[in-house]
Amino acid sequence: MAIITLTSDWGTRDHYLPAVKGALLSRMPDAVIVDISHEIEPFDLNQASFVLRNCYHLFPKGTVHIVAINTEADLENPHIAIRHNGHYFIGTDNGLFSLMFDTIPEEIFEIDIPQDSDYFTFPTRDVFVKAAVHLAKGGAMEELGDPLLKLFERMAFRPVISGDAIIGKVIYTDRYENVFTNITEGLFKSECRNRSFNIEFSVSRYRIRKINKSYGDVPEGELVALFSTTGNLEIAINKGNAASLLGLGTDDAIRIQFG
Repeated sequence: MAIITLTSDWGTRDHYLPAVKGALLSRMPDAVIVDISHEIEPFDLNQASFVLRNCYHLFPKGTVHIVAINTEADLENPHIAIRHNGHYFIGTDNGLFSLMFDTIPEEIFEIDIPQDSDYFTFPTRDVFVKAAVHLAKGGAMEELGDPLLKLFERMAFRPVISGDAIIGKVIYTDRYENVFTNITEGLFKSECRNRSFNIEFSVSRYRIRKINKSYGDVPEGELVALFSTTGNLEIAINKGNAASLLGLGTDDAIRIQFG
């Protein structure tokens, strides 16, 4: 059973998504097509990388992941196929994959295959589909093009240790307006060392002085900090909207001050 996933910034209103699914099924009628998300903000590589890195590994080994964010290619940012951690990825080498993976993938190949259309505005349908079906059928990566040694790198902001503080930032906000930061549980534990602390926000007077295990550990409407299944520090409100209350958005600073 071949599984092919789709992640894009298309939304579901336009023809792009059904066109790609139709092209996939025409080439591989028995393919299992899984939508990961089509609600990525347009061209938002950071958001797409966060969503993918927190779910792709839960699919069976051998799954092919089509990633359709900012898909136009040029000499510096070609279309590529990747094999990493038992999974295949098809997309554009625009920095998204360097944000997703902590290590260089096992194999990277530039995709150099003829497309059936004279138009070059829809590479997901005309190039990615052919490459994905090739891999899903057991085809060799080498048949897609020439190998590459590394990915185009887009630098991700890392938390900073400043005296007795960790300074991080917001990297994602989910549907419930829970706010995810780039501060990991491992970093927090290594710096906390059983000290008291305040979690502070650059745009709000609110403070949090405890890490909880679940949203329900606090009364409804109260702020809560916890480490989620992603391993990141999450700021939420039990049955509320933390991003709106705190005025937090992507790249806003989060500070943990140890006392």
